[in-house]
Amino acid sequence: MRELLRWESEEGPVVVEVDSREPGFTSVSKKPGHEIHDVQGRFEEALGNVRGAAVSALRTFRDRTLNPDEVSLEFGVKLNAAAGAVIAKTSAEGHLVVRLTWRHEDAEDARDGR
Repeated sequence: MRELLRWESEEGPVVVEVDSREPGFTSVSKKPGHEIHDVQGRFEEALGNVRGAAVSALRTFRDRTLNPDEVSLEFGVKLNAAAGAVIAKTSAEGHLVVRLTWRHEDAEDARDGR
């Protein structure tokens, strides 16, 4: 069953469709006649749960050990009334893709002292 959740944000309301059959889903009580559940807290706070994961991953991969020219993170985000934002799973595992890029010409310049 699909439900609509509404968070308030700095830019106005954000409405998200969620599947109430997902494991761990907790329905928000709604008033009779209301189609949309108003969620406690702000949208930015909900995203804060996964923001910490992104900051931590970037810090790990930007260290001097690997020293990439570019770091790219990709992960799915699910929104839940009780938990806020969580990293979405694929199959039975969490989903996080990390891409590190080194530019060959930059490496040659560094070796040559340029």
